[in-house]
Amino acid sequence: MTDASVIISFYNKLNHLKLVLAGFEIQSQNNFEVVIADDGSEKKIVQQLEAIANQYSFRIKHLWQEDKGFRKNRILNQAILAAESEYLIFIDGDCIPHPKFVEGHLKYKSRKTTLTGRRVNLSQKITDLLTPQKIKGQFLQKNFLLLVKDGLFGKSYDIEKGFYFRGKFLRNLFNKKSRGLLGCNFSIHKEDILSINGFDERYEAPSIGEDSDVQFRLELNGVTVKSLNHIAIQYHLYHKPQERPQKNLTLFENVKKDKTFFTPFGIRKL
Repeated sequence: MTDASVIISFYNKLNHLKLVLAGFEIQSQNNFEVVIADDGSEKKIVQQLEAIANQYSFRIKHLWQEDKGFRKNRILNQAILAAESEYLIFIDGDCIPHPKFVEGHLKYKSRKTTLTGRRVNLSQKITDLLTPQKIKGQFLQKNFLLLVKDGLFGKSYDIEKGFYFRGKFLRNLFNKKSRGLLGCNFSIHKEDILSINGFDERYEAPSIGEDSDVQFRLELNGVTVKSLNHIAIQYHLYHKPQERPQKNLTLFENVKKDKTFFTPFGIRKL
């Protein structure tokens, strides 16, 4: 049995995914499997991914569904069921993990608690510099001053979230208050996500459905959100910003009014 199942949401950007997987090759704690939750990538991308899947030191499971628009929550629910471990770590296919990312999530795991870290947002300039070989050589950690410079004078931002704290005092100081759950960087016991019936599959556009909705329903069910600021760090590869669609906002407002933690539109269809 592995210590964790890392669930990576993915759609078509194989070059980004290769950088993410390179980040998982150099984890300080490496007893995990990877489950790729693929929301309908093109056939040629699927073939390329499956051709390289056995080249990594960890086992990769690839789950795919037909492309019928944005159905990320549906494939994430399938990944929860396919996961071998009782502890799940969620990350997006464009977020490179810090070498101690998995270790951080596992160190602080607790029943009835979901852990959430933060991410550095890289510019197009920094993103274009990266290769799997550089990630394995810890380029982002060894060249952190480059990120700071690009944060001050370029287009990277949230660079301060990339400072890794080893000491207990600073970790406690910066995590006294919990932050909002980040869908691309959170972990939870499988039984706790199953207790709310997983992700609500009615959210068929990015944002809110993968994090705000989940946090709201988890907290209704007595699950606490705990921050891992400066502990579980990741680096978000550049892409154009996405807007929060009104239909997601409207749906979430209705969920909050209903105050029901167990969605009938999740893993088990009621």
